[in-house]
Formats: sequence, structure tokens, C-alpha cells
Amino acid sequence: LGQQSTIDVDQGGNIWTVERCGGATCAGRTEAPILVFNPSGDFVKGVGAGMFVFPHGITIDDKGDVWITDGQAANGKGQQVFKLSPDGRVLLTLGMVGVAGDGPDTFNGASAVAIARNGDIFVGDGHGGNTNARIVKFSKDGKSIKAWGKKGTGPGEFETPHALAIDSRGRLFVGDRGNNRIQIFDQEGRFLEEWKQFGRPSGIFIDKNDVMYVADSQSDDTRNAPYKRGIRVGSAKDGSVTAFIPHPDPDPKSIAAEGVVIDAEGNIYTAANNRPVTKYARK
Repeated sequence: LGQQSTIDVDQGGNIWTVERCGGATCAGRTEAPILVFNPSGDFVKGVGAGMFVFPHGITIDDKGDVWITDGQAANGKGQQVFKLSPDGRVLLTLGMVGVAGDGPDTFNGASAVAIARNGDIFVGDGHGGNTNARIVKFSKDGKSIKAWGKKGTGPGEFETPHALAIDSRGRLFVGDRGNNRIQIFDQEGRFLEEWKQFGRPSGIFIDKNDVMYVADSQSDDTRNAPYKRGIRVGSAKDGSVTAFIPHPDPDPKSIAAEGVVIDAEGNIYTAANNRPVTKYARK
């Protein structure tokens, strides 16, 4: 596995992870970057060979279709969001292929995607640096509805909208990683509140009971102290943090998990750059 940033589980319990073709990019590579494993860790299939440059975010919707963001451009590809069938057929494409921008039909650094119950599509558009820093909303058939946000530290402003999740009330949770916080919005983009108690969020997953799991891959003594790297578990209802799974490697230079997901049995799976998928089973 190369660089991984997100992970998800389908209705059959299979684990889907997105990695960058064994390295840091899929530009010029022929490997399939979307890899599927069964709950025991056996490889099932690869999907998406030759389609992506910098695959980053993954979400599997209620129908089993797979949404992937591609956050860079090269060789006439990239800077898009794809909806794929489970066998890899392209069902919908957002963004202009290979074109970076901040308009209604372009992305620059798309990092995450979430699907509302009514099919509306939310994209976390930006990955730091000179990329965008906004949320873009589309209808289920891909028509642009609105966008909100800009670079900054205030309410409704972002510095790397790295992860998205939607709770049972339909609120949109944005992992504003560069600002060490989760921002919460309604689906019209109205700011509701911010939470900093879950650390520096790289990945967010909210289950059907509104239990929230947040992967913090970057907090340390020099960045977002006193928080440490690991998985924080808590409530999307009231923001309480109830458990913490520390990053297992004490080496401060070791790579920690960015992606986190939970299966129907309550097992936790994490994905990290250039590391194996890790499964945490309930005792």
C-alpha cells in the first residue's frame, strides 16, 4: 500500500481503501488505487486503474455506489469527483478534468465527499497550500447548488477541509484539519458550532447511533499540543469524548492513521500513508 487517507466499509462488510498506486501519486501508473478486502483482510479486487492522479476521499453511499475525490491534476486527468458502481463503472463525474479552479464546476484539491439522505453531494474542496478552502454542494444529478467558505480561521472559514460526515439530524461535520477543529453546519451552509476537543481531524466517521470516530494523524508537542495522535470516540450529539485509542507507535516520526471507519460489528478500521490497514476489534 502507498499513501492512504480514507477508508470505508460496504454493506457486505468489505473494506474499501484508496491508496496512491504504491507510492505518492497515480500519475503515469497502471495499478488500481481502490483496493477491496474482506473482513479477514483477504484481497478481493482492485478498481479504478488509470483513472486517477491523487485519489484522496472515499464514501460509499446507501446504494453501495462509491464516491472518490481526485485532488491533483497531471497528464490530462484529475481535479474531479467520481461516482462509481461497485464494479468500477463511472456513473457520474463532477469537475472539469485536469482543470483546477474555484468556480461552480471546478475543484482545486478536493479532499472529501459526503452524500446526504436526499442524494445531495457535499465536497470538501481544498488540501492546504494554494488550493481551495470551501464546501461545494451539488444535487444528486450533479448540478451545482452553492459553495461556502474561504481560507481563514473564523466561523465558516477553512484551512484544509480534509474530512466530511453527516449525522442523523443531517448536520454536516467538516474536519477543518489546518485549524485543529471540527466545524458543524446545516445543509444550507449555516455555521452552527465548532468543536476542538476531538483534536486535529484527518478523518471522521459517524455511525447510525451518532457515535463519532475521529482520526487525528498530526497532533504532537509542536502542533496542536497537548493533543496526541490517535482515534477519539465520542458523541456527535453533544460533543463529549468518551474514549481514545492512541497511535500505537511512540516514534514521533511514525505515520498515524488519517482514515477511520466502523463496521456493523463495531470493529474499527484505519488507513495511514504507507502502512497496512489496521483493524481494532472489540474485547
